[in-house]
Amino acid sequence: MSQAQKLVQYFLSHRNVTVELINKIEEKHYDYKPTPTSMSAKDLATHILFSFYKFANTAKHGDPALFTEKIEETETNLQKLAQTYTEKTKQLLESLTNEDFERVLDLTNVFGAKIPTAQFLQMAMDHEIHHKGQLFVYVREMGHTDLPLFVKRG
Repeated sequence: MSQAQKLVQYFLSHRNVTVELINKIEEKHYDYKPTPTSMSAKDLATHILFSFYKFANTAKHGDPALFTEKIEETETNLQKLAQTYTEKTKQLLESLTNEDFERVLDLTNVFGAKIPTAQFLQMAMDHEIHHKGQLFVYVREMGHTDLPLFVKRG
């Protein structure tokens, strides 16, 4: 199995749970915040979806400027966004070559360092997992009790 295939499998083992949680957020709860300083449920969900896409796009093309670009999106339905950005991110990850994984990205302006792509993609996974944990709290606070396991393999 290639590095890209392993990464896609790992990504989906977490992303499928993230999507399952997003699918539980009804439009009437898009503005829900567990605390006044928290992101809204919609902002948290889109942050998760858009961030990993930007990590993957930056990794694939080796262009750090892609990481800081704002995503202009007209779709407002979280379930549709989750489906779209999961597929777009999966396609980018599947297209990564061994050379892409070995590239060092100059992310000095963003993270203050040059980061190997493989490590950058691990940061993306860590970021997703962190925010997915927050999403569990949001969805539970919305009254959902039938929640998925933290990760789903296969």
